[in-house]
Amino acid sequence: MIVLRSRACMKNLARLSNLVNKKGRLAFGSSFRRWVSVESGRSEGFPEELSNGKRFAAVWGNGDFGRLGLGNLESQWRPKPIFTSAFDDQSLKEVACGGAHTLFLTEDGDVYATGLNDFGQLGISDSQNYTTEPHRVSSIPKKIIKIAAGYHHSAAITVDGELYVWGKNANGQLGLGKKAEKIIPLPCKVECLDGVAIKTVSLGFEHSIAVTDNGEALSWGGGESGRLGHGHESSILGFQRSRSEYTPRLIKGLEGVKVKSVSAGMMHSACVCENGSVYFFGERELGKWGFGKAKSLTAPAAISALPFSEEVACGGYHTCVISNDGELYTWGSNENGCLGIGGTDITDSPERVEGPFSGQPVSMVSCGWKHTAVISGGSLYTWGWGGSNGTFKEDGHSPGGQLGQGDDVDYTEPMLLDFNESVKALQISCGFNHTAAIFQCI
Repeated sequence: MIVLRSRACMKNLARLSNLVNKKGRLAFGSSFRRWVSVESGRSEGFPEELSNGKRFAAVWGNGDFGRLGLGNLESQWRPKPIFTSAFDDQSLKEVACGGAHTLFLTEDGDVYATGLNDFGQLGISDSQNYTTEPHRVSSIPKKIIKIAAGYHHSAAITVDGELYVWGKNANGQLGLGKKAEKIIPLPCKVECLDGVAIKTVSLGFEHSIAVTDNGEALSWGGGESGRLGHGHESSILGFQRSRSEYTPRLIKGLEGVKVKSVSAGMMHSACVCENGSVYFFGERELGKWGFGKAKSLTAPAAISALPFSEEVACGGYHTCVISNDGELYTWGSNENGCLGIGGTDITDSPERVEGPFSGQPVSMVSCGWKHTAVISGGSLYTWGWGGSNGTFKEDGHSPGGQLGQGDDVDYTEPMLLDFNESVKALQISCGFNHTAAIFQCI
């Protein structure tokens, strides 16, 4: 494995050296500052214009279908910058990773998309199955202030609180009504929300959750395992009715409390209210030994074993919460060590992560299917599923690398992401098996 890794690093350095001329400038004209790490064999270049504080994105992990936006299908074992030239020289504000696609939001309010487009989740057309470079989503008529990516669908919120959605709609996850098409390849306004300002939205596997500016929580899409929080309804004979909701529906179990943070996972959802309480609904964690299927919570239930909380993130089968003191708590399935507490034992109650960031508060957390990432003190930490569990591949096409640690093995405790000391992390997003972040030079 060491030999293969060395060869891969040498190839990367060789490719980069071929681009640099005698004056230390890249062949395509932009002046770069370069740092080379002797220990890791890595070389990173940052254009000088980023030294003025302009924000940029870096991506890593599985590169299939061009989800990293780097112009190829190669996986990346460490963070790889996408410079502002890919976004018409605009500074970036936010990134959102989905199943196999990625959305980027610029400071000017434009949205760009890259990756798989088999269900129209890029919002650019229905003729391209995928794209390896970011394309502007041009059909939204207003400035965008927030984006979200689900497994096969996407969403954007305009400056005046309108919600636009696109992508897969087989289970009503776009909220456009029961008669809407199953695939929506271009952004479409959720008309039934006219007059309701949306503050934030989170997209899961086949469901969606939004919060209004009044703190009301709405959910729609596939309702299996109670992940919409509306409770089960049975017919007279006791058979389950369809649990799908095709338009946004108020979660009555949260009436009377103001919601400030919400997250949609694969088969569960969670939210944080202004009073610091955390509510959970959907499929519970697996039993202690992982046998059988756990019972579901079909209506929101408060989790009492947590301090005053600020933010929540849901992964495939695990959940993370940040307290108002910046402490990180995790629980659920611990497959591949995604809880960050050491080992892979399942925990059905919140447990504080005693990571290397204990001395500084955690400011942001994001969960992928089985991996997790946080920002603490401007630095990034990742852990959980690395991809191929040690089968490092020289050609760059391993399904792993989403931890950005230079390999595809699992880590059961938080690991500092060694990127560059001259930048700080501002925002992080985990996809199914790729990751992206927004950075700023300091």
